[in-house]
Amino acid sequence: MRSVSLLFRTSFVVFSRSRFSFPVGPSLPRAQESFFFKCLPRLSLYHLQGMVSNGMASGAELERVKARAELAEKILNDLQVRVAALKQAAVKEAGLAEEEQLSKENAEIKIEIEAIKKALVMAEIGNGVRQVHLPTKAELAKFSTKAAQSAATVATSATAPSVKVEEQAVSKGESGGKKSKQNDKSEAGGKKAKQDKVAKGDGEAKAKKSGAASAAGGGDDGEAQVDISRLDMRVGKIVAIEKHPDADSLYVEQVDLGEGRNRSICSGLVNHIPINAMKDRFAVFMCNLKPAKMRGVMSEGMIMCAVSPDKTEVLVPPADSAIGDRVTVDEYPGTPDKQLNPKKKIWETLKPDVRTNADRIATYKGAVLKIDGKGAVVAPTLADAQIS
Repeated sequence: MRSVSLLFRTSFVVFSRSRFSFPVGPSLPRAQESFFFKCLPRLSLYHLQGMVSNGMASGAELERVKARAELAEKILNDLQVRVAALKQAAVKEAGLAEEEQLSKENAEIKIEIEAIKKALVMAEIGNGVRQVHLPTKAELAKFSTKAAQSAATVATSATAPSVKVEEQAVSKGESGGKKSKQNDKSEAGGKKAKQDKVAKGDGEAKAKKSGAASAAGGGDDGEAQVDISRLDMRVGKIVAIEKHPDADSLYVEQVDLGEGRNRSICSGLVNHIPINAMKDRFAVFMCNLKPAKMRGVMSEGMIMCAVSPDKTEVLVPPADSAIGDRVTVDEYPGTPDKQLNPKKKIWETLKPDVRTNADRIATYKGAVLKIDGKGAVVAPTLADAQIS
């Protein structure tokens, strides 16, 4: 034991009196730290071996010191691995905090951009600039689905005539065989069949004529289906506008609908849209309401607007729409009534289902109000709003 104590005392003295000086604590340089941890066990072992060679220590003591040196080296390696892992975790945590902060700032910037865009749209509308609606991803997907369905329909219709030709050929063959067997029938029977055929044709012609007459009559038949096709909605231009002489909340507009004369239409938009934003504006008008006087001024239609509890916006037709273009819905084809019967309350029945969707597009039961070949009718900013 005296020799072992002498060994460690000698190692400490030799190491402490060397030309290397090592500060204590976190300020220890990396190179000196590595030298210290790697060389200390080897230096002690070196002196121990020298002492053994000089007869100062036994073999058992040498093995014990070797084992302790190896254990110390393993502990140092484990500590170095743990320190590296802690450094990596600290860097990762700092990166996550910075990423979260950047995501939060991006979200705030997006909200500011949307607010600025809405303010810009309202300013342009106030100055009479027409807005062009850009289709969203959902609309593009819907249109591509419709295109695929129409292509499938065309392919089916292309194969249908060949089947009909084959059926006609078979029927002709059968009729030819029957005709050869029936040559002995009397001429009276043939005349009777011809008369029946003529009578049948006359009946079909009369039915078609009566159907066309009922359609031309404006669909006033009580059995006519009540849907959006009953409404006559067209694009018009406000060529002149003034305030109602006897109603502070009403405008009186002169609207060109392509009829050869201007219609006088009253609208309660004084408190919602400035008069200079209405002049020379294109809008959508319902044209088959029964004319009625509003505080002494005859109104011959209604301007279509999106309405929320705190805001009212005039619907905007497609950019390239022309005066007189009719607004239709593909899913509800038909001819509009010449004039809606106020007693049947057709517009009042349809109104709850006429709304803008989440993309501000005017719809009826989810089907888009559009002008064929030109685009959809939209609201400037109001989504999921009632149209009236």
